[in-house]
Amino acid sequence: MVVGLPLVAMAVLSLLSGSFVDPAVAQDAATPAAAPPAMDTGDTAWVLTSSALVLFMTPGLAFFYGGLVRSRNVLNTMMMSLVAMAIVGVTWILWGYSLAFDVNLAEGQTFAQGIQQFVGGLGWLGLNGVAFDAPDPIGFAPTIPHQVFMVYQMMFAIITVAIVSGSIVERISFKAFFWFIVLWSTFIYSPLAHMVWGRGFLGAMGALDFAGGTVVHISSGVSALVAAWVLGPRKDWMAKPVIPHNVPFVLLGVGILWFGWFGFNGGSALSAGSLATVAFVATTVSASAAGLAWLVAEWLLKGKPTAVGIGSGFVAGLVGITPAAGFVTPLSAIVIGILTGLACFFAVNLKAKLQFDDSLDTFPVHGVGGAVGAVLTGIFATKAVNSAGNNGLLYGNAGQLVTQILAVLIAAIIAAVGTFIILKVLGLFMELRVKPEVEDEGLDIYEHGEGAYGEEIPGEIAFAKQVE
Repeated sequence: MVVGLPLVAMAVLSLLSGSFVDPAVAQDAATPAAAPPAMDTGDTAWVLTSSALVLFMTPGLAFFYGGLVRSRNVLNTMMMSLVAMAIVGVTWILWGYSLAFDVNLAEGQTFAQGIQQFVGGLGWLGLNGVAFDAPDPIGFAPTIPHQVFMVYQMMFAIITVAIVSGSIVERISFKAFFWFIVLWSTFIYSPLAHMVWGRGFLGAMGALDFAGGTVVHISSGVSALVAAWVLGPRKDWMAKPVIPHNVPFVLLGVGILWFGWFGFNGGSALSAGSLATVAFVATTVSASAAGLAWLVAEWLLKGKPTAVGIGSGFVAGLVGITPAAGFVTPLSAIVIGILTGLACFFAVNLKAKLQFDDSLDTFPVHGVGGAVGAVLTGIFATKAVNSAGNNGLLYGNAGQLVTQILAVLIAAIIAAVGTFIILKVLGLFMELRVKPEVEDEGLDIYEHGEGAYGEEIPGEIAFAKQVE
């Protein structure tokens, strides 16, 4: 919030003063330009399909996370993903999309005080001016309707905040997480999306993030780390083994996530063409390579290859290739997958040695995987694959590696500081954690009044809920 609140306040001031436009854009508006490309039904169909695939990832994440926790907390864990679909699906329409992507090109406005570099405008609140039958006026996606681009971006906002929940399951109050979603998606996600994808300063400095390495995975992974630290460990953590209660759920979640990731990365091309093909292939081979690397490392170092291990490796590879998917060759994608898979494997094991209770390894997989993928993008990116990108270190541009590292650090700082402030403010108004006895008995019954596997609700809990 310390990051987001000033940005929104400045956005209001600049809107009132008639700003938010880059002088170069205003100058271009006065110069006759070539006719924009016509909307394409094939591109529209692909991005609509990709939007559905990305939305499907959030229930997949719910299964992945739900299988990893104990049976008494599975519904509560899955609900934290589902409630993100409910909340962000509304707030994105009301204000989130405008804060992330509005650059407000009204004639006569001037760029003031650099506000546009950090957060979008307020011109698209409630989808005001966001057409269903014309492309966006700024040129983010000129061949698809503006509302298609908007809803595709909505799906990213939904799953990003849901990812954070993995670090704090089995102890955070559902009420606290409800309000965390509202604040985090508004003051952390939307400004970061604008900085990278909405023509903000990270995009302007040349940071490459094809589908969300910084915006999605670093932001959620670092926020998860901070949230786990603020809330503290689970009551019985390190006192008894915490074993996944349903590994088939975990594998089902991995399969859904991988399937949906084709929309996540392939859809980020925003057209059904060669670039979507590049991203689709890179997504597949990176996930395969990472899963193989994790499997072999676990086999050699721990003696047995596990189902949870190979599933975690697949997810790590998907995370690692996300920022690079539209910029690298298939062979580079394999290398990225191997390196990301190994980095996340060792990060998970280091976390265990440090005895830090990030419940479902959210930071070791998403934070570390996103950072490794973003940095490797600065090494393996090539304009031969995507002329709109930049060459990386391997192709003679060492500066791109420096840019990627800076972008990783900036995104991590924004997410860390913002998450800390949001949780501390929420703590002034409500309890962040459930009571110790609730942790012992399970959050499903106490927080939601139902059990996953037909458990009988104790009479005193049912009576308390009737009184409430």
